[in-house]
Amino acid sequence: MTEKRSFDVVVVGGGVIGLSCAWRVAQHGARVAVLERARPGAGATRVAAGMLAPVGELSFGEPELLELTLAAARLYPEFVAELEAATGKRTGYERLGALHVALDGDEAAQLRRVHDQQRTLELEAEWLPPRRCRELEPGLTPSFHGGVLAAGEAAVDPRALTEALAAAVVGEGGVVWAGAEVVDGIFEGERLAGVRIRRRARHEAATGGQMAGRETAAGGGAATAPEGREVELRAGAVVLASGAWSGAAEWLPEGARPRVRPVKGQIVELRARQGEQPPTRRILASERVYMVPRGDGRLIVGATVEEMGFDTTVTAGGVHELLREAYRLLPDVAEMEFVGAIAGLRPGTPDNLPIVGPGAIPGLVLATGHYRNGILLAPHTAEAAADLLAGDESSAPVHPLRSSFRPNRPGKDERPVTGVGPNS
Repeated sequence: MTEKRSFDVVVVGGGVIGLSCAWRVAQHGARVAVLERARPGAGATRVAAGMLAPVGELSFGEPELLELTLAAARLYPEFVAELEAATGKRTGYERLGALHVALDGDEAAQLRRVHDQQRTLELEAEWLPPRRCRELEPGLTPSFHGGVLAAGEAAVDPRALTEALAAAVVGEGGVVWAGAEVVDGIFEGERLAGVRIRRRARHEAATGGQMAGRETAAGGGAATAPEGREVELRAGAVVLASGAWSGAAEWLPEGARPRVRPVKGQIVELRARQGEQPPTRRILASERVYMVPRGDGRLIVGATVEEMGFDTTVTAGGVHELLREAYRLLPDVAEMEFVGAIAGLRPGTPDNLPIVGPGAIPGLVLATGHYRNGILLAPHTAEAAADLLAGDESSAPVHPLRSSFRPNRPGKDERPVTGVGPNS
């Protein structure tokens, strides 16, 4: 017998984007369920470095994306303060500043062009000669050609952020279901009216149990389903936030699947030896690598950019390239403990902009395609999705996301070249 439950909103995808949307929607009073096929944060979130660095990551020809990332970065301090106060959990948010270093003449010429653009846009960025760079980061390689300091850049720990968001959803009366695979959509005519799920395996939610949630007076609390049994979840709206898998959602009609593709990225995790600190206090980046320090002594080194479909194999070549480029920039990494390497899939789109808004069929809302900016854009995406689901269009003239987060916009295919670099 199929178990049946009902919610106001079902969110498919338990990464930072899906959980952020669920939290904001639940704060509006909606009964919300989050469905994650593995564990919350097991997708791109798990391998994200957590850089909140719109100034240093500026790319030519993407003014719309820059507007989005700058707006999201301004939201982050209040976003994490509210989240930490609500849950009592730390997110690892810290304003570190970022130093982008040119290791040779060609890199210096390119970094100068980027800095000229930053100055034209009146962004907070300062060109520093090698001596000034070394005063900030004494461990830098002996020979380089200067750098750009973006003092306002920050970082967050995506895994800690995931745990806090899952707890926040539960705190607002929502449920977070791990190991729940969507196998079919429920349709009433052309309208998507819910989903059918099947338990894939025994998993634990980020908050410490198989199902995180609590019963509410409206009856929208924790669903229970033995392994292998299907559960029918009806909802007023279904939010697709499953990252790189969004474009392969076979439970949706083909025409309703967004144009999202997987872009593989590998990262390396290092740790300072006992009693020592990481060899950098800031986000450090060259043209080919970035490094993000964590408060617990870890150092995240990333990341490759590979068009390999849904392959998530960690390769010797990928790890070698990351460690080689990290050593070129910061030689002291050679003395750090090697913790491991991991690969994940970013959700890419043809024009590198996220897709947030009404889907191609009634009842479907899209929150996907954030590529390498999912952690950064989470607060803004959540607000936009919550406003849309609440029917609030009053902010449309001033909301910076409204013009860009379009599900069916035309666009050119700008697939990145396979390699390693900070744009990941």
